[in-house]
Amino acid sequence: MKKIFTLLCIVISLNLTAQEATEENESLIEKRFSINGSIDAYFRYNLNAPNNKNAVAPGSSFANLPGFALGMANVIIGYEGEKVGFVADLVYGPRGEDATFLSPALRPGGSSNIVNQLYAYWNVSKSVKLTIGNFNTFLGYEVISPTANFNYSTSYLFSYGPFNHTGIKADIALSEDFSLMLAAMNPTDATEFNPTGKYAFGAQLGYADQFLNFLLDNGAYEIDYTGGLNLSKEFFLGINAALYNNGNSGDNEAGFAGVALYPQYSTSETVSIGLRGEYFMETGDFGAIGTGVEDSSVFATTLTANIKIGELTIIPELRLDSSSDNFFLDKDLKGQKSLNSFVLAAVYTF
Repeated sequence: MKKIFTLLCIVISLNLTAQEATEENESLIEKRFSINGSIDAYFRYNLNAPNNKNAVAPGSSFANLPGFALGMANVIIGYEGEKVGFVADLVYGPRGEDATFLSPALRPGGSSNIVNQLYAYWNVSKSVKLTIGNFNTFLGYEVISPTANFNYSTSYLFSYGPFNHTGIKADIALSEDFSLMLAAMNPTDATEFNPTGKYAFGAQLGYADQFLNFLLDNGAYEIDYTGGLNLSKEFFLGINAALYNNGNSGDNEAGFAGVALYPQYSTSETVSIGLRGEYFMETGDFGAIGTGVEDSSVFATTLTANIKIGELTIIPELRLDSSSDNFFLDKDLKGQKSLNSFVLAAVYTF
């Protein structure tokens, strides 16, 4: 009986030890590896313009297809170690293709038209982090993923700034409130390789969630401010302003400037209402707005609601774009200065 009892104790002890080791390993895997992402789809309708094959859309990125349309599927795989880690951010669908537009153009048949971000990082110390690879731009208020934007459609400032960079950057925490980022990168949006042998350089100075950004790219430059203020527990005001110049001189000099305000008010834990008011002006023949007229401008007002149902967010949106010239088409396919459109989007995060 003593031998049997001793044997039972050993078996139980080994079982508990194995169970503890398994739980520890599962906890470690859960902590270090992560898979998350989103999917989105939408319905878009023009109130004063065609909604068929001749449909027009605001001159900004994404949410520009008529009727019921697809956004993208986004899967983000990450690993977070004590010192090192990586992120593989993959996109598939019309929004993802628009976001990685230059990759297949530089290398036909290339596969990175599904890569939104792909980078590795090293936490050199508590205050210094090095990142190398392909990462989303540090300029601007809005981003590619609809989960991080309040509005579903995007601004002109976002659409004509850079989307992605491939290079190396250092994030430095100067103090509790101050931060500095320095980067050396391929030319803007050249994500697979460097086609010119020239490089772009970026910098970001941050203070208490307010950021001043600089980008120098083969003579062209952009200066961008991104920030916001919590005016109350329910009311937030986001701010974005930017100035871009292509670095050319004489008749070829062109660029843009603009400012956007993002007041947002939370009416409850599940419902928020926000407004994006943006003024965007191109200088010279930059060609962003598409009027064919130099020094064109556009004022866009977007009223958006976010209705959260668990991991699903329903986003109804009314957008009014008004251009200085006849950029848009009316229902008779004649030029007009305004475009009024409605979008109903669904974004699910996991």
